[in-house]
Amino acid sequence: MAVKIRLARRGRKNRPFYSIVACDSRMARDGRFIEKLGTYNPLLAKDDEKRVVLNEERIQYWLGQGAQPSYRVSTFLGKAGLTEMPATPNNPQKAKPKAKAQERLDEKAEKAKAAEEAAAEAAAAEAAPAEEAPAEAPAEEEAKEA
Repeated sequence: MAVKIRLARRGRKNRPFYSIVACDSRMARDGRFIEKLGTYNPLLAKDDEKRVVLNEERIQYWLGQGAQPSYRVSTFLGKAGLTEMPATPNNPQKAKPKAKAQERLDEKAEKAKAAEEAAAEAAAAEAAPAEEAPAEAPAEEEAKEA
């Protein structure tokens, strides 16, 4: 029998309350369990002592028997110092923008690039006539002298 330490939902609609239980992995989330090991109340403030209540002695027993904690429970155990903190899952594929968002980002980048080029051309156009103006002045003086 594979034993898991996981959350079992209690409470009513929109008012969650969880029990931390040791149970057979084949049982339903809220089904039969072997032993209640603590509670978790997500509605309390994160720094409240009663947000996560653990029976550390019994949790150590079940971990010694080979029980596997769920990811959420293992974070509770890691913060309590009973086990190491679990590795944070990282899926870079999920973090990437989807197709339409990627298209919008590409369009925005193209518009920004076009605006930079237009600004550079405008700056070059302003600088060029300023250089040509003194060159035309001597040509006009020569025409007047002739």
